[in-house]
Amino acid sequence: MSSRAPARPPALTAAVATAGSVAALVLLVAIGAWLDQVWLIPPLAASSALVFGAPALPLAQPRSVVGGQLLSALTGFAVLAVAGDSAWAAAAAGGLALGVMMLARTPHSPAAATAVIVVAQSPGPLPFLVLLAAASAVLVAVGVAVGRLRTATRYPAYWW
Repeated sequence: MSSRAPARPPALTAAVATAGSVAALVLLVAIGAWLDQVWLIPPLAASSALVFGAPALPLAQPRSVVGGQLLSALTGFAVLAVAGDSAWAAAAAGGLALGVMMLARTPHSPAAATAVIVVAQSPGPLPFLVLLAAASAVLVAVGVAVGRLRTATRYPAYWW
C-alpha cells in the first residue's frame, strides 16, 4: 500500500534546511545573549520550520513571517487591553489572530501562538514589537542567504 504523504526530500535538501534552521535559531539566541534579552520565542522556531522546510509556501514568505507575527502580536495586545490576561482571552487572541492575518493576506500559522503569548505573558508592547520585528527579520535574512544555496526552491518566492 503506498502512502499519500509527500515524498521524502533528498538528503542534501533536508541537510541544508536543517542547518539553516539551526543557524537562524542559534543566531537569535546569540543576539539575545549579547543584548541580555530573550530573542527566541517558541513561535519563531515554528516560523523557522516554515522558512527553511517549506520555503515555497505562502505561509513562509517574508510578508507573512514578519507581517503575520506583528499583526498577531498587535491582536494579542488589543485582546489583552480589552479582556485581560486570562486563559480565555489568550484563546480568543489566538483565534482572532487568524482572522486578522487572513484579512491582511499575511497567513502565518506560528504567529497565532504569538498572540497567545502576548496575552499570557503581558510583555511591554513597544519592546516586544521591536524585538519581534527584528527577530522575524533575522529569520527571513538567514532564509534568503540559505535560499541562495538551493537549486530547486529559492527563498523567497515573493516579498510583498
